[in-house]
Amino acid sequence: MITLRGLTKRYGGTVAVDGLTLDIAEGRVTGFLGPNGAGKSTTMRMILGLDHPTAGTALIDGRPYAALRHPVREVGALLDAKALHPARSARGHLTAQARSNGIRVSRVDEVLELVGLASVARRRAGSFSLGMYQRLGIAGALLGDPRVLVFDEPVNGLDPDGVRWVRELMRSLAAEGRTVFLSSHLMSEMQLTADQLVVIGRGKLLAETTTADFLTDGSRASVRVGVPGADDRRALMDRLVREGAEVAPAGDTELIVSGRTAGEG
Repeated sequence: MITLRGLTKRYGGTVAVDGLTLDIAEGRVTGFLGPNGAGKSTTMRMILGLDHPTAGTALIDGRPYAALRHPVREVGALLDAKALHPARSARGHLTAQARSNGIRVSRVDEVLELVGLASVARRRAGSFSLGMYQRLGIAGALLGDPRVLVFDEPVNGLDPDGVRWVRELMRSLAAEGRTVFLSSHLMSEMQLTADQLVVIGRGKLLAETTTADFLTDGSRASVRVGVPGADDRRALMDRLVREGAEVAPAGDTELIVSGRTAGEG
């Protein structure tokens, strides 16, 4: 389980994450939704100890990431698929990870087979497409066979078959009792993948509910949407009204949108 309590991150006068309190449970896929800049990646970086919170805590099974004895075997993560040396082969990259974390090297071939990269295992990563980088990053996250998994936008760059494969993989991992925390800005994909939804905007928690309830109650729900540009805001208001939504301005940069189901976007 991942536990967030009042998690906050400020950069000078900018609040990137604003008092998030969540329980991300095992045995299900939790989708983390929000537009670019909403604070999703910053939240994940604080969970993994890469950024220090300004306030609050992020715990994994009751402990901060830095206190985990064997972190790669307890938490698998994919934040930046291209964060590896491009001259290394896929197998070489994962082998180095395995040896430095006390993981049997035979596990490398297992995860390469699982993500569909066995046939290109000895190719330099620098020749990979973005989708292949994503698959390699997922392999790295699974290398230690961890119980907690954190993925930041893992379907970016994947073709439709790859997106479907990620969807099925996430659900199978959750079915094994693992905690799966998956960020995206695509509601349509989360609708098919996630059991639970956490929605944030401008660092604040907007909604926390099951996907089924979100879809059922979406026509009655209201969502606050940040749209800084006046022209963009006016164009979005016009489009939503044409499509049957109720839209009202909220301050200088936000809209309150209601009367839409999640499946309608």
